[in-house]
Amino acid sequence: MSEPASISTGIADRYATAIFELSKDAKTLGKLEDNLTDLSAALDDSADLRDLIASPVFSRDEQQSAITAVADKMGLVPDLKNGLALMAAKRRLFVLPHLVRQLRDMIAEDKGEITADVTSAVKITAAQSKALAETLKKAVGKNVKINATVDESLIGGLVVKVGSKMIDTSIRSRLDSLQNAMKEVG
Repeated sequence: MSEPASISTGIADRYATAIFELSKDAKTLGKLEDNLTDLSAALDDSADLRDLIASPVFSRDEQQSAITAVADKMGLVPDLKNGLALMAAKRRLFVLPHLVRQLRDMIAEDKGEITADVTSAVKITAAQSKALAETLKKAVGKNVKINATVDESLIGGLVVKVGSKMIDTSIRSRLDSLQNAMKEVG
């Protein structure tokens, strides 16, 4: 991991731990989880929000008032809203994507779940997602939440990442292996 990435992760870790513990004490983890989904979608959809958290052009006060307004509009739980305001005051909003990821992991761990990142060539159906989650549950012994994405360059098959394990059954991977084997022969 690069040094700036590890610094960002360390900063996000501390804020995530505080927000998680406060939400757990207040028994609002379910609402926090919903808020994280909304916040993640907002980060993906809004270039303005990404600029707000990353740009040094905005002052601390501007960042703080803007993120507080966003939090109010989204109906974020008080612990998350206050955490974001504090992050803005300390010029730490740039770690927001790491914070969201870390909080999701902490909530999943608390619920006895693990997240599997699944990349497929075409969008997987709800039935396929459920079947895959059941299969993975048998393998890892925990409830599995599927985080599905589409990458058409895979041509077909799946790439599944669960924790530190990766299973690549994509056609692209098989073609790459075949190409490498042919290079070794010739």
